[in-house]
Amino acid sequence: MVHHPAYVAPLPPGHSFPMDKYGLVMVALREAGAEWDEHRPEPMPREWIEAVHSADYVEAVMTASVDRMRERRIGFPVTERMRLRSVLAAGGTFLAAELALTHGFAANSAGGSHHAMPDGGAGYCVLNDLAIAANRLLAEGAAQRVMIVDLDVHQGDGTAVMLAGRPDAFTFSIHAAKNFPARKARSSHDVDLPDGVDDAGYLDVLARELPACLDRFRPDLVLYQAGIDPHVDDRLGRLALSDEGLAARDRYVMRECGRRGVPLASVLGGGYSRDGDRLEVARRHARSILALADAAKPG
Repeated sequence: MVHHPAYVAPLPPGHSFPMDKYGLVMVALREAGAEWDEHRPEPMPREWIEAVHSADYVEAVMTASVDRMRERRIGFPVTERMRLRSVLAAGGTFLAAELALTHGFAANSAGGSHHAMPDGGAGYCVLNDLAIAANRLLAEGAAQRVMIVDLDVHQGDGTAVMLAGRPDAFTFSIHAAKNFPARKARSSHDVDLPDGVDDAGYLDVLARELPACLDRFRPDLVLYQAGIDPHVDDRLGRLALSDEGLAARDRYVMRECGRRGVPLASVLGGGYSRDGDRLEVARRHARSILALADAAKPG
């Protein structure tokens, strides 16, 4: 597990984004009796952020001076605490990837900010940790071919744009067709789902689409955006997966990677409560991490 207390940053009173889930997920893991080796990330160096984001946007984030139009697209103000959280989350995804390359599986208790674009954030995403980490891993030679498997209910549009055209990166996204963003980007492989798809329908699509992409691209590392917002009770989702369906999804992804000897690093992604019970959202994220960890065990 990669975690940092500063993954939780203050938001304006009454804000709807469940920021505290990044701390509560650790509470939920302890509540479930889980044991883990915890690693604390370093902030992602600015040079690696600027390798995929525009210099003027990075300057605005680093100085907490993001203009109001960009902040509206993000959905909350980029304060100094939010800047710190964003660079730590990117560092955490990179560290989780390094640990996965050594151990087979590691999880970041934040990350998955897949809507952030080269010149600005969007959809509660400030910096695109997936694109930043993938680019750094490839540039430093830690990996030769990185695949992003994005199973959040929302398309990973920012990641698709930022890694488009690269022969060493592959973006895979299964998402609700009628959900945010209204204008979809073009991933290496997209699957648009109609509203209301349940466990059986989702798992059938996953089994049909993922193995073929893994075999075609042959990654040596998967970064897994394990959003739990396809859940039937998610406030912003349009799909109908149960707790059991999400767990089956995560186990399947891990086992398909394991069969091919591909290490996997997971990030939290989206998850939103209908009734304000943020601990329950954190429990869903924790169950996702535990399902991945269980499937990663040898044998």
